[in-house]
Amino acid sequence: MPDSEDPKQVSSNNLRNSQFGGGLINAGTVNAGQIGGDMYNIHLGQHTVASGNSVQSQNQRQRSLSEKDSLEKAYTLQSQKVSKIRTALVIETDVSRKFQYEQQLQSEERTLKELGDKLDAIEQQLQATDDYGVEADTNIYIELPPIEDKCYKAIVQPGALIRIKAPQRMGKTLLLEKTLDYARHQGYQTAKLDLQLADIDILANLKTFLQWLCVDVADSLELEPQLDKHWQEVFGLNKNCSRYFQKYLLSLTDTPLVLAIDNFERLFEYPKIFPQFCLLLRGWYEAAKQGDKIGNIWKKLRLVVVHSTESYPSLDSNHSPFNVGLAIDLPEFNLQQVTNLAKQNELRLGEQDLTRLMELLGGHPYLVQSAIAHLKSQQVTLEKLLRLAPTEQGIFSDHLRQQLWHLQHNPQLKIGYKKVVTTNTPVRLDTEVAFKLHSLGLVKLSSNDCVPSCDLYRQYFSTRLE
Repeated sequence: MPDSEDPKQVSSNNLRNSQFGGGLINAGTVNAGQIGGDMYNIHLGQHTVASGNSVQSQNQRQRSLSEKDSLEKAYTLQSQKVSKIRTALVIETDVSRKFQYEQQLQSEERTLKELGDKLDAIEQQLQATDDYGVEADTNIYIELPPIEDKCYKAIVQPGALIRIKAPQRMGKTLLLEKTLDYARHQGYQTAKLDLQLADIDILANLKTFLQWLCVDVADSLELEPQLDKHWQEVFGLNKNCSRYFQKYLLSLTDTPLVLAIDNFERLFEYPKIFPQFCLLLRGWYEAAKQGDKIGNIWKKLRLVVVHSTESYPSLDSNHSPFNVGLAIDLPEFNLQQVTNLAKQNELRLGEQDLTRLMELLGGHPYLVQSAIAHLKSQQVTLEKLLRLAPTEQGIFSDHLRQQLWHLQHNPQLKIGYKKVVTTNTPVRLDTEVAFKLHSLGLVKLSSNDCVPSCDLYRQYFSTRLE
């Protein structure tokens, strides 16, 4: 046997001393779907926190940060374990032992992915609390004309499909909530499906996912699931889901139903679900075009799909929901919108000061709103904010470290982004890498090339990516 570790030796033992939420865990057997407990008390995309007060939400944040730290340690150890097994697999020559390595590698890679997914979920939750903190200070929504008007006009059209796309923290969920609120004022029913909240087990296969969809929407409408009555095994999975909507959810009333699907990009990594679900959504959209009785039923359904990247798996153009309906690309704030934001916060900043702020942050909605919230509360002066922003003492340190974590745990992104922030001209990257960096909000796409989204990112990451 070569010097590589035996499969029985490359076990979970090295992980058992990992601290997790104040206790000991076995990272080899941890169920990522059970990690996080109370973290879903915060409803992502809304501006209310379940705790109901700032003290409890701060305690929740501290628990989440502690949990995130523990998970990162477990993830690192699990990554090392996977790496050792991969090395052993490459140099092993015995066929039976090689097979054992392959089986163990698959299992350990699944565990690694579960830990990674749970880390992503905790980061989403932390982002939600960050966004809540800004909203608690400002409670202001900055209009992006004519985008809102386009969404409002589209949502009242029979069989509408709206696609909202932008990098993370650009305000997609805020626009979604504005659109849903407008629909409710028209008397419509609404149901919102946040795929970031879907457990790993739900995404295990298409049947489980579609039944979860049916039950979740029924629950949003305060209806009994009635899967036993409307789900017949003789039909295919997509057919069953369509029958459930057509014969149950859409037939009980003449009131239109708006189904919003947030964080759709989570499905991109699930090839057993993504293409079939896309085919299903496209089928619903096309069904609404029919002039018969069935078409009239589907006209009551309005779809809103929200995602953060265009780097989705290839689809037959006739099966894709990404080339039909109304496409909305959210832009950054311009100077006038930042000026309006400052005025509505009763913050006295001249055009020169706002220009300096935008030179550092661009028009990134989250970064700009966070800066203005801190300036309004007088926690920091503009001069100090600008000086400390790209450092660990700055107000963006948590956000920057979250972004750094993504890069450090994806070598291709790290290498690509280092080129972007250390070069003064646009950089051509692999298409998938470019889209993933754009999804994280780290780059702007200039034709086929990439530039840093803002000078804050250039300054911070150029000294931290080695």
